[in-house]
Amino acid sequence: MPALKVSDEQIEKVSNVLLDVDRPLKERFRALFTLKNIGSDKCIDEIAKGFKDSSALLKHELAYCLGQMQNQKALPLLVSVLEDDNQEPIVRHEAGEAIGAIGSQDAIALIRKYARHSLPEIAETCQLALDRIDWIHNHGSDEGYQGDNPYQSVDPAPPMKGDDIDQLVETLLNEEETLFKRYRAMFALRNMSTPESIKGLCKGFSATSALFRHEIAFVLGQIADPVSTKSLITVLQKTEEHGMVRHECAEALGAIATPECLEVLEKYRKDNERVVRESCDIALDMCEYENSDQFQYADALGKTGDE
Repeated sequence: MPALKVSDEQIEKVSNVLLDVDRPLKERFRALFTLKNIGSDKCIDEIAKGFKDSSALLKHELAYCLGQMQNQKALPLLVSVLEDDNQEPIVRHEAGEAIGAIGSQDAIALIRKYARHSLPEIAETCQLALDRIDWIHNHGSDEGYQGDNPYQSVDPAPPMKGDDIDQLVETLLNEEETLFKRYRAMFALRNMSTPESIKGLCKGFSATSALFRHEIAFVLGQIADPVSTKSLITVLQKTEEHGMVRHECAEALGAIATPECLEVLEKYRKDNERVVRESCDIALDMCEYENSDQFQYADALGKTGDE
């Protein structure tokens, strides 16, 4: 997608909101997604400044947006984040996923190194990134990743072909299969977005991989169907669960935005884990949007908190 024609002054105004630690996090997120949608090189430069922030959630989202932009200019920055031991694992994981989303073969040697990292969430992310880059270049393009994807996201794996829900769920839950193949089943089930496929996805919360469970929550948030509410709440309530999983459950509940979701998110905005607290705040802002005509995270310029 070509970058929107926006002046540097406008971009800097939005960036000032993103980088203002005194602003509510929801306003800073809105600014980030505005920069993502403008999509210029200048926006990448401004987003890069946010990696000094103290919020792992915000930095994670910075990396996610850079990956979704698929601009090669962001690659050196994402490499530096992945290599930085001082960055939180949730941030480094997202940087690895973003490198895979960009899909450059120039990153293969580095990604291969981190596919052997001691932290599973980093190692597994980088293995997926390797598989994605390999798939793209073996197929000649990134086109197959979109397929029937109604969400237009750049995913870590292309959806598997076929519409047999039982077979897809079997693959999803088969821990003997590669993570890449199981992700392919996951995205096929997401794209179906039927009550049966959603219930199948919810079974994925039993997986041993925290990265896998976090992606299950992410796709359930994309679907935003109340069928998954009970499962998402159950996982969010597990204080022993990995923070990256609970945070995605919170944001998924924000996308579903029913009164039941709102009640649970209000409770967990006081959670002991910062990434969960902040995710609940963002999710409550999403609930507010879903139930009003306010700013949409995918919208463009103008509503970054200054108005």
